[in-house]
Amino acid sequence: SPPLKPGEKPSETGEVHQRKELCHWPCRCPPAPTCTPGVSLVKDGCGCCKVCAKQSGETCNEADTCDPHKGLYCDYSEDEPRYERGVCAYLIAVGCELNGVYYLNGQTFQPNPLYKCLCVSGAIGCTPIFTPKLAASPCARVTDRKKPGRSICGPGQHKQLQSTNYRLLSVYRSLPLVLKNKCLVQATPWTPCSRTCGIGISSRVTNENRKCEMKKEKRLCFIQPCLTNILKMIKIPKGKTCQPTFQLPTAEKLVFSGCSTTQSYKLTFCGVCLDKRCCIPNKSKMITVQFECPSEGFFKWKMMWVTSCVCQRICSAPGDIFSELKVL
Repeated sequence: SPPLKPGEKPSETGEVHQRKELCHWPCRCPPAPTCTPGVSLVKDGCGCCKVCAKQSGETCNEADTCDPHKGLYCDYSEDEPRYERGVCAYLIAVGCELNGVYYLNGQTFQPNPLYKCLCVSGAIGCTPIFTPKLAASPCARVTDRKKPGRSICGPGQHKQLQSTNYRLLSVYRSLPLVLKNKCLVQATPWTPCSRTCGIGISSRVTNENRKCEMKKEKRLCFIQPCLTNILKMIKIPKGKTCQPTFQLPTAEKLVFSGCSTTQSYKLTFCGVCLDKRCCIPNKSKMITVQFECPSEGFFKWKMMWVTSCVCQRICSAPGDIFSELKVL
């Protein structure tokens, strides 16, 4: 820098930091790495190579990208004035609630011995803690001097095996595909009702909307009224141990969050069993109910209208997302 003249103050910005170049073109990429479960495989910040995304608390820069699928960004605030090296941090967002427990955004927790979960902006993602052993292949094995233990499995058999394994997954659902307004409608199954008695909430993710975007949808559900003498109200037929459905003697207004419906409804509820079985909804339809709040106006909610129930021995707590898991 040039020498200072008499009475001239030194410039605070006299020294300019030269940023290190982390991206180089043309791209030269090594083979794509194998990331640990729960870590996203993304393109680096240079737009060149596939890399394992940096996680919360790890250092990041222009090339090392923070995991975008977990709401992470590179925070350069501690590297002033260079702003060259940062730390991956979570964006401020809402937390998650599971089985009555609230988790902060970005919090890792283990609600089940088999799975480790992460809360990201109100959504919960889970990954298996261990990798299960693969089942023995039914393909025939032959003895070969050059390649001992080599399996003979035709293309058709491989395809059949993959299809069978896929259908065994608990998340698989053979839902019909519907095309509405150039949108291929997709939806996850409705979650179990959040309450075993009284009005609860169930949810699903669907793209059945004007923008054909995947969004979380909620509806009210009413499986059983909260009655202490429910067994006295339900008449179980002679020789039977269960009564799948029942109705109250008169139509009643529904009460939700201190507001009541403008109409009275005579709902069908799931019944009870004298043995250890429980009754759950089997068939239902969707209706829209309107609530009126004192001095606050009206609001509408979608609601599940139960038409039939089935009694079974597999009973799980409401909101248990691991109820269908089995150790094989």
